[in-house]
Amino acid sequence: MHKVSFIGGGNVAAAIIGGLVASGTAPTDIEVVEINADARDKLATRFGVVTHTDLSQARLHALVVLAVKPQTLPEVAAALAQRLSGQLVVSIAAGVRVADLARWLGGHARIVRAMPNTPALVQAGITGLFAPDAVSQESRSQAESVLRAVGGVVWVDDEPQLDAVTAVSGSGPAYVFYFIESLEAAAEAQGLAPGVARQLALQTFFGATKLALESGEEPALLRQRVTSKGGTTERGLAALDAAGVKQAVGQAVDAASRRGAELGDELGRLA
Repeated sequence: MHKVSFIGGGNVAAAIIGGLVASGTAPTDIEVVEINADARDKLATRFGVVTHTDLSQARLHALVVLAVKPQTLPEVAAALAQRLSGQLVVSIAAGVRVADLARWLGGHARIVRAMPNTPALVQAGITGLFAPDAVSQESRSQAESVLRAVGGVVWVDDEPQLDAVTAVSGSGPAYVFYFIESLEAAAEAQGLAPGVARQLALQTFFGATKLALESGEEPALLRQRVTSKGGTTERGLAALDAAGVKQAVGQAVDAASRRGAELGDELGRLA
């Protein structure tokens, strides 16, 4: 595994660090620059990684992960630009486009943009990745190996597609939680105790997803198998269709994707 420098040590960075250490990376091969003392101490205590209070103290390994808030990235990138000497920079800052980051980094070209999601916190994430043509296959593989520490990865060919990735998997956990909430509330409305309702909703989502992943079959086929003609599932699905649930999901993803593009424009005007 590669030596990695993290600029920023928040929750997602901590999840990636935990995944790297669990998969065999030596803690001393990971350094983290984090201004928050509590976060810094937690990382050092939990994982044994090297921590710094300021970027000027960092060694800067061959692979640098930018894990700071998008709004602070121009300032951080300006400081980092003075220290770069060919490192591969992986940015997990949501919405920040490669061209803008390259500009803030003084023209640095070895950049991979990553969009992980919050299930990365339990090593069950999915990350969308994009790299411009100038980034070699070896560099892409290096970036991929880091993000695989917290789940699966998918590559997109065009950077605007990351807005769709953000809308589906980045925002998607909130859609799932929303549906779990709704199913739980419906169970309670049928007279089930709150604890029972939550257990049924959560385990049903977990089990159905596990079945879909492990069977490798199309979700539509799995749905059809559960749906007996004239049965309860058929009646329930008819109610969902009548309520326009599928169309609503499409509208949610479209709205989130368009907002992602807007945020990219807004962030690009920083600095």
